[in-house]
Amino acid sequence: MASTAATALPDLWDRLVGTQSDPDLWVVIATMAAALAMVVPHTLWRLSRNAITIAHEGGHGLVALLTGRQLTGIRLHSDTSGLTLSRGKPHGLGMILTAASGYTAPPLLGLGGAALLGAGRITLLLWLATALLVAMLVMIRNAYGVLTVVLTGGAFLLVSWLTGPQVQAAFAYAVVWFLLLGGVRPAFELQAKRSRGGAGDSDADQLSRLTHVPAGLWLFLFHAVSLCALLGGGRWLLGL
Repeated sequence: MASTAATALPDLWDRLVGTQSDPDLWVVIATMAAALAMVVPHTLWRLSRNAITIAHEGGHGLVALLTGRQLTGIRLHSDTSGLTLSRGKPHGLGMILTAASGYTAPPLLGLGGAALLGAGRITLLLWLATALLVAMLVMIRNAYGVLTVVLTGGAFLLVSWLTGPQVQAAFAYAVVWFLLLGGVRPAFELQAKRSRGGAGDSDADQLSRLTHVPAGLWLFLFHAVSLCALLGGGRWLLGL
């Protein structure tokens, strides 16, 4: 038993930190098309947006912890909205960074994922994503949130353990494309809501109150981050 474990652990580590072969270009393009199909049509977007909400609220939570705030809970709702609660000073840099991290988290996660895939770290990407989802699950405070995170994490776990390299590569590329492409749409949706007089307590409006900088400039930042991440990450994924 001990010798088996001693052999398995180095193999597992080599698999985790090692590189895997890049998929064929047609796979990269097909996964991009699949991600677009989940983002563009409104009907499918209403369902797939839950994954973007997980990344959005996870971004709030992670930055809250990194800036010294006390994360008290995360809630995910069936209308694809979410809420992250943390304790600490109601102003200052930590609060500003926490508020700014929601809309920027999905595209930046996609950019980081594209960097890993560009370096051939497919297995590492899948395991890191699984670990982040497990960590986030501890902070979920409602049943729907638990369900969505468990289903998402379960998908990563099943693909990581039960499928071959080609399926893992296709899944990883599809996920990263989805984060990059899906990370662009929420800022435009927020802009449309604000133009109709809605979303008065959005992240952009909260940031405006915290910094006395117009909400429109924060919205511009969300657009800039998501579009630049898409351009940069897309180049890495396509091998340009």
